[in-house]
Amino acid sequence: MRASIEVADIFRVAGPAYRAAHAGHLTLQQLKVMSAIEHCRTAALGGHVEACEDCGQWRIAYNSCRNRHCPKCQGATARTWLAEREADLLPVGYFHVVFTLPAEVAAIAFHNKAAVYDLLFKAASETMLTIAADPKHLGARIGITAVLHTWGSAMTHHPHVHMIVPGGGISPDGKRWVSARPAFLLPVRVLGKLFRRLFLSRLVALHDSGRLAFFGAIAHLAERRAFLRHLSLVRKKRWVVYAKAPFAGPEAVLAYLSRYTHRVAISNRRLIRFDETGVTFRYKDYRRPGADRQQLMTLATDEFIRRFLLHVLPKGFHRIRHCGLLAASARKASLALARELLNVAAPSDHDTTDEPDNFRPRCPCCGGRMIVIEVFERWRQPRGPPHGSPSTGSSTP
Repeated sequence: MRASIEVADIFRVAGPAYRAAHAGHLTLQQLKVMSAIEHCRTAALGGHVEACEDCGQWRIAYNSCRNRHCPKCQGATARTWLAEREADLLPVGYFHVVFTLPAEVAAIAFHNKAAVYDLLFKAASETMLTIAADPKHLGARIGITAVLHTWGSAMTHHPHVHMIVPGGGISPDGKRWVSARPAFLLPVRVLGKLFRRLFLSRLVALHDSGRLAFFGAIAHLAERRAFLRHLSLVRKKRWVVYAKAPFAGPEAVLAYLSRYTHRVAISNRRLIRFDETGVTFRYKDYRRPGADRQQLMTLATDEFIRRFLLHVLPKGFHRIRHCGLLAASARKASLALARELLNVAAPSDHDTTDEPDNFRPRCPCCGGRMIVIEVFERWRQPRGPPHGSPSTGSSTP
């Protein structure tokens, strides 16, 4: 069912004026994202007409933009991705780990997204793999699914990486499964210290190689001595790594992943109102306890659009990555060995083929099978109601 207010509605109404007011200051990627969201599931992208074989009920279905930043397109993408990941789940507890960049570094990341976000992924994953392999801690090779988020609940710039990690790993000799302690994976203070050292040393290397750019309030950091002074304050801070106790089982892991893997800055469900005063939406204020965390915020429409566009990723940047046992090059072999050591059978290949490839929603009137009876191109509408269809037929753009 369509949400009462969507990000697309806001872009269609206020997008042209926003683009005109910020001409020359928006990247090509941001402009493409705005255009894709505005045109998603409209005649601009074409579509098809489908009708029920039993009762003749018909409807128009417009094509999706399939842009990874579009709130309407992420649901189907997430379901497909999660179905593919079911085969990777092991019968062990899974931990949720979060690595966050301090505000002083986030400001640098904002102007250097591709380089610094990539560094965030690499430093966080290397930290986890290094500490997990240490015999003083777990002493095993672990697997990681890591997802980049760049936003806080109020759509501010807040880059951090969420990790879903099995509660254990394969011993260095490959002969046994090493289980983590109950409700404990790795010491977060040790993780924080190594993460800080790895990240900052490599950030300095990026600066020395001329791969970082600085603008506005941080333009002075282009000078090396100013940059090192800026980082000296960050080195003294404790970098907090968050780790949550294991989930109840593989099904709970999938349910949790569905909320983290294919999200954008804000979902349409959180939008409450859009009028001349601006955009009102729900957000969580983590400074408040319990149920009081759910609050409402109203932003001027231009500010809402600005915050949304903060989180447009560079072209080709992968925001979901797998490391360790789950790295693509060795995933099949590593998972097969892990299941052998855990003495569990591999999932059947038939489990993923029960559903037909060409699945379509059932008829909303009688539950019958809907078939495509006409396809129309971009910027065109169907020629008219399907021949012989009942007058009660409906259209659902």
